[in-house]
Amino acid sequence: LQHHPCCLLCDQAPETMRHLLMDCTFARQTWHEVLTWLGVQIPTPNNEATLMDWWLRSTQAATTLQCKALASVTETSSLDDLEAQ
Repeated sequence: LQHHPCCLLCDQAPETMRHLLMDCTFARQTWHEVLTWLGVQIPTPNNEATLMDWWLRSTQAATTLQCKALASVTETSSLDDLEAQ
């Protein structure tokens, strides 16, 4: 299979795991929509070093119910493994 070096969603940056999950304009829009749907008023992942850093910061500002909702959509147990790739 041929692999395109640039993100196929935005064609603006290399297709890295960080780009696909945090930096791509489509990823940021998706995060915004999901967080709005969950009723969680926290910033979308952006300048954090990792997705896990964002999640930890976000759960400090969220209620218990919102933390459970965040955990369900991020499957936090796999964030470290995913970012290690």
